Amino acid sequence: MSRRKRVLHKEVKTDLRYASPLVARLVTSIMRCGKRSVAEKIVYTAIETTRSSTEVVDPLDVLQKAIENIRPRLEVKSRRVGGATYQVPMEVALDRSHALAMRWLVTFAKKRKGIPMAKALANELKDASMGQGAAIKKRDDLHKMAQANRAFAHFRW
Repeated sequence: MSRRKRVLHKEVKTDLRYASPLVARLVTSIMRCGKRSVAEKIVYTAIETTRSSTEVVDPLDVLQKAIENIRPRLEVKSRRVGGATYQVPMEVALDRSHALAMRWLVTFAKKRKGIPMAKALANELKDASMGQGAAIKKRDDLHKMAQANRAFAHFRW
C-alpha cells in the first residue's frame, strides 16, 4: 500500500489578458521571487513578438503548438528490482507532460545569453512551434532513452 498522501489538484486559474490556463502556467513557471507583473510582461511580450513575426492570427496558436511539440509522451523512471536499478519507460500523464514542457521551454530560454528574456522566450517558442530548438532536442533524447530501455518495460507496475 502506498505511503503517500492523495494529491490535491489546485483549481486551474486563467490569466487576465488571454483567459488561458496555459499562459497562466507559463507566467507562474517564469516568475521568480513573487514578481508576477514582471513575469506577465515577459510572457505577453514574447507572445506578441511571435505573433508579429508569423502570419498566425490567434496569438496563442504558436504557444499551444510549441507546448504540444515539446510535450514528452514517454519518460524513464528508476525501479530497483532485486538489487539492480533499471530505467523503466513509462507513459507521462498529461499534467506532468505540460509541466515538463513549460520547464524545458523556460530553462532553454534562460540559457540564451545576451538577449532579453522576452526575446529569448519568443525565439524558443518560434523554434519549438516549427519542431526545432533545444527543448525539442531534449524531448527527443528522452524518447530515445525510453526506446532504448523498452526491454525493461515489464518492470512497470
